[in-house]
Amino acid sequence: MTKQPSSLLASTFNMGVILRNLQKVVPLRRARLRKDVDTLRHILGIQKFDLGVICVDNQRIQQINSIYRKKNLPTDVLSFPFYEDLRPGKLPCPLHRDELNLGDIFLGVEFVMNQCREESLDLHGALTVVTAHGICHLLGYRHETEEEWTEMLQRESYILSEYNRLTGRHLEPLMKRCSQDR
Repeated sequence: MTKQPSSLLASTFNMGVILRNLQKVVPLRRARLRKDVDTLRHILGIQKFDLGVICVDNQRIQQINSIYRKKNLPTDVLSFPFYEDLRPGKLPCPLHRDELNLGDIFLGVEFVMNQCREESLDLHGALTVVTAHGICHLLGYRHETEEEWTEMLQRESYILSEYNRLTGRHLEPLMKRCSQDR
């Protein structure tokens, strides 16, 4: 049976989460990460928005960090919001279907794995935490000042407490201090 043109169009435009694994350094359970991202989207009420999650190695995240932030070192997560001037906590008001895009998050999976080894943390839990951090950036949260850091930490804490309530897990924000290096 072939799809009708209208249903083909509908499936083309109902993307949700695009999850790409462009690294081969760390074995990754994409289905679990996708489920965690969907849970985070539910908590934040952003299910109607599209979101890209791209998993990369240290070399790629360092290259992106160098180009866009002028920091020539690997990092855990980089966010590229579709809406650049959102006030924290305010959802965008798209006028057209193609504006239902929050942006893209690059996860430095190799970097996160190394952090997990140093601190004896679960990789997939840590990836969920840094994804929540990245989504907060897509939604206008920043941590360049102490005030912004406090606001973002409160939002991440809320998101993760809801995530823990829904899943029975025990994740906590990785942000411990105000830092412009993240």
